[in-house]
Amino acid sequence: MSSRRYSNSDIKEKLSSPNRDTCGLALCPLLHPSLNITNNFILKYDFNHSATIIDHIFIKKKTAKMIQNKCSSGIYPDSLKIAKWIVKQPSAVSFMGSVGKDEYTKILEDKCKTAGVTVKYQYQEKEPTGTCAVVVTKAGTCRSLVANLAAANLFTKSHIEIPENHALIEKAKFYYISGFFLTVSPETIVEVGKHACEKNKVFTMNLSAPFIVEFFKDPMMQAFPYIDILFGNETEAAKFGEVHNFGTSDLKEIAVKAAALPKQNKERSRTVIITQGADTVILCKDGKISEFTVTQLPAEKLIDTNGAGDAFVGGFLAQLIKGEEMDVCIKCGIWAATHIIQRSGCTMDPDVKYKE
Repeated sequence: MSSRRYSNSDIKEKLSSPNRDTCGLALCPLLHPSLNITNNFILKYDFNHSATIIDHIFIKKKTAKMIQNKCSSGIYPDSLKIAKWIVKQPSAVSFMGSVGKDEYTKILEDKCKTAGVTVKYQYQEKEPTGTCAVVVTKAGTCRSLVANLAAANLFTKSHIEIPENHALIEKAKFYYISGFFLTVSPETIVEVGKHACEKNKVFTMNLSAPFIVEFFKDPMMQAFPYIDILFGNETEAAKFGEVHNFGTSDLKEIAVKAAALPKQNKERSRTVIITQGADTVILCKDGKISEFTVTQLPAEKLIDTNGAGDAFVGGFLAQLIKGEEMDVCIKCGIWAATHIIQRSGCTMDPDVKYKE
């Protein structure tokens, strides 16, 4: 299997034009507040540290007022927001998803406009905009995602078939899709993946959560042959190895085996990237393993680990769409994640710029 460099001169020439673009289809839009909680609160609602919980009674009954007061934290997909922050180019990032017709949608639209992200929403009459509360302990090192998908769960493939929306997909050179979208519209993922394969564009995806890997294995594997670059953290990768009977818990071996799974686009091999919090980032490219050291911060600078994974992907994508090599992409991802965890929520300092 051949491996085409992402930074070949032909791609770089195209990406240097004012019209370069990337299209993201991640988990449909969710208002994404960050809420500080106590350990007693975690016990009361039976949260597991660093878990992802869907449709928990907490989010439906307890967060409405808290969300109104603390909605400044972020939006899904934060990865695209981070990429746009680094790229600093008009119309560099587009996003589609499903929302309700309510005040939360207005917040999402305002935030996307501020971030410079182009959005094409599919509006739902009967369901509210989805919410995903990030409940964080005071130390900021343990957090759970508690989601009520609501309208986000109603996205349909017909939305990407609307001419003006399909034009964005045609225009894009790169695609990023969250694994969470497998719970919503796997047929949309496959459709975009096929387009990317046929046009030799770069299709990237995130494992997103262990439960996605375990309980949505079949739709994931329908999309998997189209994945050029796969992201995941150590927990998600370990679960992937377990679910697919790789017979190893070694993350490097899991990365190699995942990269070697059947792939449609033979023009490039699959790249697998596994983050491990403060430990090294594992890269499997062309079947070979590399590791990248993560910036270590003193405890007093660690504010909130929420958004670290999304920030890494955003930093990576920001360099990928510029045609940079993998090591440059990963180093930018590490830089972005390091910046985010020193702030509350997935928020960026507008005055900070990435220096290569």
